[in-house]
Amino acid sequence: MKVKNARLLDGRKVEVGIEDGRITCLKESCEGDNESIDAEGGLVIPPFFNMHFHLDSVFSGNENMSGTLWEGIERWREIKGKLSEQEVEERASVALKLMLAYGTLWVRSHVDVTEKSFKLVRGLKRVRDKFRGVVDLQLTAFPQDGIFTDRGNDEYLRRAMEEGVDNVGMIPHAELTREDGVRSVEFAFSLAREMGKDVDGHVDETDDPNSRFLEVVVKNTLTNGWEGRVTAGHVTAMHSWDQNYTRKLLSMVAKAGVTVVPNPLINVMLQGRMDGYPKRRGVAPIRLMTSMGVNVALGQDCMIDPWYPLGNGNMLQPLFMAVHMDQMSIEEIKRSLNLITYNAARAWRLQYGLEEGKPANLLVMGVDNVEDVLRFMEPPRYVIRDGRVVARDGNMVNVNGWEKVRRRP
Repeated sequence: MKVKNARLLDGRKVEVGIEDGRITCLKESCEGDNESIDAEGGLVIPPFFNMHFHLDSVFSGNENMSGTLWEGIERWREIKGKLSEQEVEERASVALKLMLAYGTLWVRSHVDVTEKSFKLVRGLKRVRDKFRGVVDLQLTAFPQDGIFTDRGNDEYLRRAMEEGVDNVGMIPHAELTREDGVRSVEFAFSLAREMGKDVDGHVDETDDPNSRFLEVVVKNTLTNGWEGRVTAGHVTAMHSWDQNYTRKLLSMVAKAGVTVVPNPLINVMLQGRMDGYPKRRGVAPIRLMTSMGVNVALGQDCMIDPWYPLGNGNMLQPLFMAVHMDQMSIEEIKRSLNLITYNAARAWRLQYGLEEGKPANLLVMGVDNVEDVLRFMEPPRYVIRDGRVVARDGNMVNVNGWEKVRRRP
């Protein structure tokens, strides 16, 4: 198989030769007269990542009247006890199919392990198995209500890891005291070391400039030798920190190899709710972080749930918001795809990218430049996973041929 008449991000026109699930040729002309796809001059790029999402709450509805993070958490407490495993599995499956149709092949989802029956965990483990080899799903054990706020939550976090959840989560800013927040970070790292797992936390998701748990995460990363294995989601408080403090800390974030994952759609929707005007944007400063060597990737976070009423699984939406909120120049826009491709792959430690010998995972777009990818936000013409077409023009392939992807359960 090959993709002909393709354009790479550097402007080169090439053919992409594929054999046995790998890229075997990336030149002006590749040998072979087997099955081919005509890119018609469109971009061929690596597929997308969604580095932070909540599949357990997806499509559960939005009745958050204040629009705040904290009311969303209260609504979720009411909802999660009523969900069945089957509902969780069905809704998450629809969401993953949408993401697949829009070119996302790697998703990291948090699963609430303070829902003590573990039906959310069981439902999402089945989804992970169902999509294996098409969409890779990592699950993070997320203590939504805190590790030390309720007796026994620390043991539920441990149990989730023992039952096969992929990453250790935390939410230090939701603990009752600063001291408990620090202790929760230390517990998460201790558990991660014991289990040999990565750490993926909600960190400083608040407007409070006094919330500074990212520094605790960095210290524990370095102390435990966990460089390159830690992700800090949101960090919206960074938008309110003093610049001298921010720059000092970011140099250490880069040294520790901690990936920071803003979620621009949800961050700008939830943060600054108590402000008058002018309102804080509530999105961690992407340009500043990248200029200081911090690895930054993006997540979509939510879709039609207590925290966010919109969303369609297209990672170009949070990227589009990031470009605007961080006021990127045209040259920065041209490089912005890294936020949902190569930067995320670095956090996953994947063999990834358009190079000979790499797995044949790629998207064939209907436009020939990054600006138009963002302008129109259309689904890829072709989504290719390990050398086979798995989605086309917003529809996915199944055993019976083509399946029109549902937009809601």
